Amino acid sequence: MTEDLLTVGRLVNTHGIRGEVKILSYSDFPDVRFAAGKKLIVIPENGNSTFEVIVESAREHKGMFITKLKGYNDINQVEKYKGSLLKVPSSDLVELPANEYYFHQIIGCEVYTDEPESGLLGTITEILTPGANHVWVVKPAKGQDILIPVIDDVVLDVDVQAKRVTIHLMEGLLS
Repeated sequence: MTEDLLTVGRLVNTHGIRGEVKILSYSDFPDVRFAAGKKLIVIPENGNSTFEVIVESAREHKGMFITKLKGYNDINQVEKYKGSLLKVPSSDLVELPANEYYFHQIIGCEVYTDEPESGLLGTITEILTPGANHVWVVKPAKGQDILIPVIDDVVLDVDVQAKRVTIHLMEGLLS
């Protein structure tokens, strides 16, 4: 399997004795990812080889998805997969609206200011989700990380192909 894989969840526990599992979703589209008939790639925590499963049914329950996988009808069949990551091929991305991006597209982008003399600020290493908007963590060549709020007044242009982001430095952003 040479295609890039995207993590969409983690199999955190079993549910009942009939082979259902609890999945913690890492996806913005869990209803799509865990819909009946969808294929998931299981990456076992213990390092065993990966394999594919098909979702038979899923329902949301207390922030998790209780999921039945085809061919798994007993708790003993699924218990050994607790902690496994669930992935999908990158070709299975859900289309996003204009000016919205996946985290993996943003992380690694170089950040420049709209002031020609300022140049490169650094590289986006992490995305925080504290509340109303995301915050990009930018690692400069030297010094402390810079926190950039992802709002229209700050983020001017995102070019994921060139891995380049242009921002406007509002007063107090670097202090």
